[in-house]
Amino acid sequence: MKRRSFLKDAAWVSVFASVAPVISSCSSLTANNKGPGPVAARLPFRDNGSFTLLQFTDTHYICDDPRSERALACVKEALEGVKPDFVIHTGDIVFGKPDLDSAREILMPLAESGIPWAVTLGNHDSEFGATREEMFSLIRSLPGCVNTPPKEGVYGCSNDVITLQGPNGTERAFYLFDSMDTVILRGMEEEHCYDYIRHSQLGWYKAHSEVLQADNGGQPVPALAFLHIPLREIERALWEAPNRFLVGNNFEEPCPSRVNSGLFGLFLERQDVQAIVTGHDHDCDYVLRGETGIYFIYGRFSGSDTVYNHLGRSGVSEEKISGCRVFRFRQGQAGFKTWVRLQGGEVQNELELM
Repeated sequence: MKRRSFLKDAAWVSVFASVAPVISSCSSLTANNKGPGPVAARLPFRDNGSFTLLQFTDTHYICDDPRSERALACVKEALEGVKPDFVIHTGDIVFGKPDLDSAREILMPLAESGIPWAVTLGNHDSEFGATREEMFSLIRSLPGCVNTPPKEGVYGCSNDVITLQGPNGTERAFYLFDSMDTVILRGMEEEHCYDYIRHSQLGWYKAHSEVLQADNGGQPVPALAFLHIPLREIERALWEAPNRFLVGNNFEEPCPSRVNSGLFGLFLERQDVQAIVTGHDHDCDYVLRGETGIYFIYGRFSGSDTVYNHLGRSGVSEEKISGCRVFRFRQGQAGFKTWVRLQGGEVQNELELM
């Protein structure tokens, strides 16, 4: 089933509308009163004060399928070429059976690299036999993975926070949100809808954000949020924001959930998240600045030919080129750099964002 065949013209659905969610494994909605829970990893800057984060997304891997060869080559080549300090895969790791073997094979270069890494699962990662819990358990068993077990009372599996430590404490936080797969909305039972970030996840993020702020002398800790499916607010940023700042390829409409869960508003209240980093829409790799100053950032499609993809060296091209997105942070500096790295090493659209 091609994702672009789904209807995309339904009205905005408020989080206050009646919903009848599909509750799968890893989706407890029970309240959690035990505090924010553990930090998945506390990572240091290099001795020169730099920290490099590499993002893969949408590898859509199927082991023993020749169409996947370019995706595996892309992952191996990027790890060697970038030499990152940390790696995040933002989901749709696999796209067929045998799904657990496929996940193990495409993630094995990360496991063998000696570099710490984490994932936030995509909508397809629990569609091919294994439950979301089984997939996440397999991923967590691989060397180098810093993801922690699913949080009691928090929707989804792959919700985690990783911090970047300077000499005087935490300088950065990377929040990973599990955007799950699909949901059935009452009155729209026959229509496709991607799931949305639930209130338990909002509470989990808010608790961590408050603790980090308190430990930082009352100042919000600058953060990036990583999830597979874009938030609904990206549509307003694209279509309504005047004088928008957009750099990169934008060759398909975003496919967010139809439900606005309030996560973006909470980011504005907490004043810590500088950018929302996603995958999901394969023909986009842009950086977009919204009216509020929060950036919407797509990773570069890291897969191959098991799914649609049209990105080349400079837009739509017959030559399909996979890649990754790279982030560079400097100790003591509020902003960060980001760029797209194509398979083979070419760098595109290097930006310094504040």
